[in-house]
Amino acid sequence: MRPVSSSQVTELLLQWSQGNPAARETLIPLVYDELRRLARQCLASQRPDHTLQSTALVHEAYVRLVKHSSVHWENRVHFFAVAAQLMRRILVDHARKRLAAKRGGNRLTLTLDDAIALPKKRELDLVALDDALNELAELDQRQSHIVELRFFGGLSIEDASHQLGISPATVKREWATARTWLYQQMSQGER
Repeated sequence: MRPVSSSQVTELLLQWSQGNPAARETLIPLVYDELRRLARQCLASQRPDHTLQSTALVHEAYVRLVKHSSVHWENRVHFFAVAAQLMRRILVDHARKRLAAKRGGNRLTLTLDDAIALPKKRELDLVALDDALNELAELDQRQSHIVELRFFGGLSIEDASHQLGISPATVKREWATARTWLYQQMSQGER
């Protein structure tokens, strides 16, 4: 398969934003592999007994993306940032349902890898991470969004910078601050 150019994806996204369903149908096969990679990344650090597979995560994200008919896509990075956000919501919803079914039983966990890890590698409770990210959003929406883009979206510093319209240096600084804050919050929750 020939690689898809970023401008081709952006053009299809713009057409989709303008209400062209054919553009959406043309786009999805072109970005499917990237969505699968994103889903695998989201699931890679999950517990081995996780019941949600990357294909199911992509399909659920696709259903939710299609429901966002009023989204005005800016570009490829914006699309994948929204997809990452949706995948986060799906994973958290899945974890909450599992917890409710087990009435507080074993919590779904994931591991932050060295590339984006908190100061030391550790397993985190996905529901607790989501709660901490929501708290961080109340304090600093941009830092929370940076964590979401980097951790769940797998975006580079440069792509996150482009998506947010801020400098890479600001993303790096706020990424470090947000990781430290999350580390402290998650450590307090363990006590």
